[in-house]
Amino acid sequence: MTSAEIPFLLIALVFASINVAGAFDVTSNSNFIAYWGQSSAGSQKSLGEYCKDSSVDAFALSFLYQFPNTKLDFSANCRSTFSGSDLLHCPEIAADIKYCQSQGKAVLLSMGGAAGAYGFSSDEEARSYADTVWDMFLGGSGSQRPFDDAILDGIDLDIEGGSTSGYAAYVAQLRSHFAASSDKKYYITGAPQCPFPDAMLGSTLNSAWFDMVFVQFYNNFCGLDAYPQGFNYDAWDTWAKSQSANKDVKIYIGAPGSQSAAGRGYVDASQLNTIAGEVKSKYGSFGGVMTWDASQAFDSSSWGQEVSSALKSGAAKRSFPRRRRL
Repeated sequence: MTSAEIPFLLIALVFASINVAGAFDVTSNSNFIAYWGQSSAGSQKSLGEYCKDSSVDAFALSFLYQFPNTKLDFSANCRSTFSGSDLLHCPEIAADIKYCQSQGKAVLLSMGGAAGAYGFSSDEEARSYADTVWDMFLGGSGSQRPFDDAILDGIDLDIEGGSTSGYAAYVAQLRSHFAASSDKKYYITGAPQCPFPDAMLGSTLNSAWFDMVFVQFYNNFCGLDAYPQGFNYDAWDTWAKSQSANKDVKIYIGAPGSQSAAGRGYVDASQLNTIAGEVKSKYGSFGGVMTWDASQAFDSSSWGQEVSSALKSGAAKRSFPRRRRL
């Protein structure tokens, strides 16, 4: 290396350290997660536009709504398909994924949703589909990748119907791929309903290693609108500490981003900030807030910015060492 090259190397190292410092932090208790893709408010901006807002730390793309016969739906954001196939091919979203990641945000793919045809008939089928997902969306090398060479940061399980079988095997197989890939960190998340245990993911949550769980505290008797008597974050905290395979799993308060985002459970930003502040101060499992969805939380009001700002104000980290990830 010549003396003239040294300054350029130092500059590169400085920028690299900035990028690492600003990367998504799964151990934080102040993260704000938003689902994106379904235009639930009637329309939505591109993923890249939302990623310009520092309020959101991670996005879950919704949805991979049919599997193991893979079908995707991102509303009007992607309509093109691979030649001779009905599999979506989304180069614009791919570019946005890379932009979001350059801003330190994680981007997950959410599987399932309230409407869709999905489920596994056996553990063998689930493991085989995990290989497919690895090749299509993560660090593998499939021939048809909906987001081309963009590599997602993980998979979210929003399982609200179908069979309960196979998901633990699916997660374990994905994690075997994660373990063999040393150049990137991947996450597995779940989005159960708040009644405990969750009817669809309960057994999987007990046996598989999840990094984050986005509990839907809405459309149920145990939602945010039932706070304080009926709101059951305490049950999920107990599960995290005593039953979860990952005792450092982070539990999120899932909240509707507007009155029209859910049938029940919406609370305004001020009330949610009060609830989240009390939960954060009491429970070490708290990871932040998840919202359905970006279009509801940001396009018609400042709800999303207000909630995120309160979360990040005086945010603290857990002080004890993290356990080794599987």
